[in-house]
Amino acid sequence: MTLSTETPTLFLDAGDGRYAYRRFGKPSGLPLLCLQHFTGTMDNWDPALTDALAEGRELILFDNAGIGRSSGAPAASVEAMTRHVVAFLTGLKIDVCDVLGFSLGGMVAQTLALTRPSSVRRLVLAGTAPRGGEDLMHFEKPSLAQHFANPDLRGAAILQKIFFAPSASSQAAGAAFLERLAERTRDREPLPGPEVGQAQMAAFRAWEEFGDDRFAELAQIHQPALVVNGVQDEMIPVRNSYWLVEHLPNAVLMVYPDSAHGSLFQFHSSFSRQVAAFLESKAAWAPY
Repeated sequence: MTLSTETPTLFLDAGDGRYAYRRFGKPSGLPLLCLQHFTGTMDNWDPALTDALAEGRELILFDNAGIGRSSGAPAASVEAMTRHVVAFLTGLKIDVCDVLGFSLGGMVAQTLALTRPSSVRRLVLAGTAPRGGEDLMHFEKPSLAQHFANPDLRGAAILQKIFFAPSASSQAAGAAFLERLAERTRDREPLPGPEVGQAQMAAFRAWEEFGDDRFAELAQIHQPALVVNGVQDEMIPVRNSYWLVEHLPNAVLMVYPDSAHGSLFQFHSSFSRQVAAFLESKAAWAPY
């Protein structure tokens, strides 16, 4: 039994919507708001990771509009998703928090820091990209398409292939990750329908677009940021993480070996320690 698997789902009516969320952990200091990946619900957070983080702080897991049991239609842009985050935080009366954004959630986290900077103290950006990033969630490319075309792979088996590197060690970590995701047996979120994937893919395509000054808006994000990725990420390649730390004024990069998009789950013990140190540090940088 863990906090992540037993914490009940709560519901908040805020703005024009009803949001499903879970809140647990040590209520000291600022809460850590966790923003999820493409088509993911709260049940896609690794209990090993969230429980480790909850030992030192309060966590808030959140399903954006149209995801899980949150009401409304799924948003088709990062900006619209961010507006729902603002409504949710306002409804909870949270003025400021730390934010962990994974993949699509990392893009929402950046937009929140830009449009509502007073709400964000520090950012953890895992497996994500800046606006104007490239090769974002292109499932048609051969390295990813092969898994979707394999008739022997279905559902979670595909997730193991695309979230983890091809090596035996990384695939074993992926299998263990899937076992942990299944630990919660009650009060689970419904699986997303095709409309969720369609809306969120539209958001990715729009996020890849950029103007004359490709990464200019990153200079306006002054919060300390910890950027994390796996060196073999095929879903959002690691070069996007390098662009983030190159253009964010106050960022540090950590790249895990022998890992892919789900590096934070493969190396959940290390990742949770690094995040805790980063968030708890009194200085601009965590003591690496």
